[in-house]
Amino acid sequence: MLTACDAVAAEDTRRSKVLLDHFGIHKPLLHLDQHSSQEALARALGCGHLAYVSDAGTPGLSDPGAELLQAALALGHRVEVLPGPTALIPALLLSGLPPVPFHFEGFLPRKGAERRRRLEQLAPRQATSVIYESPLRLAATLRELVALCGGERRASVTRELSKLHEETFRGNLQEAAAHFSGRVRGEVVLVVSPAPPAPARPAGTDYAALAAELASSGSSALQIRRALVSAGMRRNDAYVLALEAAGKRPETT
Repeated sequence: MLTACDAVAAEDTRRSKVLLDHFGIHKPLLHLDQHSSQEALARALGCGHLAYVSDAGTPGLSDPGAELLQAALALGHRVEVLPGPTALIPALLLSGLPPVPFHFEGFLPRKGAERRRRLEQLAPRQATSVIYESPLRLAATLRELVALCGGERRASVTRELSKLHEETFRGNLQEAAAHFSGRVRGEVVLVVSPAPPAPARPAGTDYAALAAELASSGSSALQIRRALVSAGMRRNDAYVLALEAAGKRPETT
């Protein structure tokens, strides 16, 4: 593929040049990443047969490349994808958790409301969830997941995949948070087990009364919502009722 192409694009052309030089491949090198403009993408695609390579992992999968692929398809170009290394599937299988169905989160936002929203969506999900995480944020993410999912939820943490110090920790979220409370090295894949099935809705449950009782005892809106969902209430309805019981206004769009 690389010997037959007209040019090679990469996020870091310095690292890609090392690879090409090693195999004696001499092609024009173009810098493209997720911040490249549509004009830059179009110019690159005008070079002829263009190959895009990744520094690590698979281009387009939590890695630059998706924008280039979309631009190529929009312009009617033929696209070929070759299977390559990715941390997603090995970490999912190493976790020992149900591999199907699974939900791939990629990298979470570093902070803010969007990060919180995605973690809250993960908590009741009845599918295995896979997260790419920075070693600097792993401990904080595990603490957040303990608060949202409960400490007994099963999880695994894999780091340094395919390298000398590869490690996979399996246990529950509380144990993982304790194990990785200090400094962590290497890129990390965090896998969280599906939420347990919601219990059957008891006949005649008074959700409003339950929410009011929990609010009067000092429970937060999140705690009330989780209790309502566990009692059989639909998640969206539980969200609204929990906020009302806690004295907060539901978000509107």
